[in-house]
Amino acid sequence: MLYVSLGSIIGSGWLFGALYAAQQAGPAALIAWGLGAVFMLVLALIHAELGGAYPVAGGTARFPHYSHGSMVGYTIGWLWWVGAATVAPIEVEAALQYFTHYVSWLTTTSGNEIVLTAQGYAVAIVLMAVFTVVNLLGVRWLAKSNAPITTWKLAIPLLAIVALMLTRFHGANFHAAGGFMPFGFHGVFSAMATGGVIFAYQGFEQAVQVGSESSNPSRNIPFAVIGSMLIGVVVYVMLQVAFLGALDPANLSHGWTKLAFHGLVGPFAGLATAVGLSWLAILLYVDAAVSPGGTGLLYTATSARVAYGVSHEGWWPALLSRISRSGIPIAATVLSFLVGIVIFLPFPSWQSLVKLITAASSLSYGFAAIAAASLRRQDPERERPFRLPALVVLGPFGFVVANLVVYWSGWPTVWRVEVALGIGFAAFLAYRILGDRARMPPLDLRPAAWLPPYLAGVAVISYLGRYDGRNSIPFWWDIGVVAVFSLAIFALAVWLRLPAEDARRYIENLDPMEEELERAEDEAVSRETAR
Repeated sequence: MLYVSLGSIIGSGWLFGALYAAQQAGPAALIAWGLGAVFMLVLALIHAELGGAYPVAGGTARFPHYSHGSMVGYTIGWLWWVGAATVAPIEVEAALQYFTHYVSWLTTTSGNEIVLTAQGYAVAIVLMAVFTVVNLLGVRWLAKSNAPITTWKLAIPLLAIVALMLTRFHGANFHAAGGFMPFGFHGVFSAMATGGVIFAYQGFEQAVQVGSESSNPSRNIPFAVIGSMLIGVVVYVMLQVAFLGALDPANLSHGWTKLAFHGLVGPFAGLATAVGLSWLAILLYVDAAVSPGGTGLLYTATSARVAYGVSHEGWWPALLSRISRSGIPIAATVLSFLVGIVIFLPFPSWQSLVKLITAASSLSYGFAAIAAASLRRQDPERERPFRLPALVVLGPFGFVVANLVVYWSGWPTVWRVEVALGIGFAAFLAYRILGDRARMPPLDLRPAAWLPPYLAGVAVISYLGRYDGRNSIPFWWDIGVVAVFSLAIFALAVWLRLPAEDARRYIENLDPMEEELERAEDEAVSRETAR
């Protein structure tokens, strides 16, 4: 299970994170990786406790359902589905951006971003279709091949770090073009949310999503979540060091924001070529297919699984929870494909889409912090193989940092996330009016009473804030505003949690969903073996 999470963490983030973080923060990108590591480790520890105590499929989207009922459960399910359904598109964009080195018509430069051309969009649709078809076929060797693929995905970045640092390392770059922190902490925070730092660290929760499939989930889930994060932190920090040191000082003549060198569309491959490591450049171009491709395939399956779960609980049409003879939710998989190809239109570049994914995923991580604190009170007798020390402090802190990442994503991203949530609620309402009422769960409105002020407050603070907002809140004061608001919402949400007996009822009744999916998959295996 360690490789499940690690394979998700080492995706396209390592291909671009060092470049975009440096452009936004300069050498202080190292601080962004360090702070991001602290923030994400706290959230990972929260997931480790929840995953060990409740080893069920799609755990991130189900823990808040246990603690706060259907309406909160639907909201987190929708948020997590949006985040998962957009990962495959961003991995495709990453691969195509690197392949522009060989096929120039795949991307073009618009403003300061590298975006897909019309031809590139067509190729992206084909690649998304490949992900979908492979998942529909239920090719079981993909799961078995995850270990060697992840080993490759980890080995190439480590090889790049060593090769670049041994070949060219300019220590002066760490204080060039404006000093170590040319854009102050504003640049550091921007790099965390929009430069790919937090996005790169995301994926640790994948071990939680497939929790029930482990032979010893209570032990393996916490180990996988924490272990994958620690490995990811070391790899990403060292990649940033190697990237900064390998730059030619001439590349910085116009400052960090206009950092440029030949081969910028594939940053590490371009640097490898510049320092004479053509063999490494070739490996990196190969990895630009392997790393994003493996992650894209995984998240295509994951997003379909979340859609299946949302439908199974009666929030979406029953069609999305129907399973094929191969144990695959076909309609849910096709839906993820359709949403994925539409996502390319408003988000035609890796850098634009990374902001949306980071903000949506961070919101869902914050929900997990509320669920952890609530379930400690609702289900105190539950065995917790990993019990997070000082949850009374780390739970609220995790919710605060999740909301800070959303705030640092900027108002243009936040309003898009709010619109996405509005679309989700509209779909929920439409199905509530027109769908099969016999399948629909109770709304549980009281435990969800904190959602409207929370979502409204996030929007207002972002609109008034300093990250592409109105700049009405002074710097540093804005962090205080987010923190105080988050703590108030956290306390309200925990107070409004479901009664203990209702929470335990949801815990007991949600498990059969996974049993149904596993039974269908086992039957498919039996048929394959018989043939």
